[in-house]
Amino acid sequence: MTDLISIKIVNQSGNPLPEYATLGSSGMDVRANIAEPLVLQPLSRDLVPTGLFVEIPLGYEIQIRPRSGLAIKQGITCLNTPGTIDADYRGEIKVILINLSNEPQTIHPADRIAQMVVQKVEVVQWVAVEELSDSDRGTGGFGSTGSK
Repeated sequence: MTDLISIKIVNQSGNPLPEYATLGSSGMDVRANIAEPLVLQPLSRDLVPTGLFVEIPLGYEIQIRPRSGLAIKQGITCLNTPGTIDADYRGEIKVILINLSNEPQTIHPADRIAQMVVQKVEVVQWVAVEELSDSDRGTGGFGSTGSK
């Protein structure tokens, strides 16, 4: 078992708090806090409120990621993925959903729309130099390691 961190949360929705579905889950489902069903037309997007507000400790972030079941079954995913919630943000968590299917898709009140993952954040200090050391890969990018 890993060390637990405490995060303050305000829940202004009627939905349960996000929770891990299994012992091995890294993400917690987030639910739509909407009064009426929301229809996403093909290739349309919308900002869906969750009713959740958090106080993340310094040194951590929350990432908002798509739910795989929603993506494969309905073609709905999150834009700006992963979405980052910084430690100093105190506003409502909202999720940008997009319908990538060819048919209208409906989000119902309390539907699980995304998952949130709490991550530790490393703070870096840049060291400006004139050149970098060599590596096996060098400057090859964009699929260069799989071309041989």
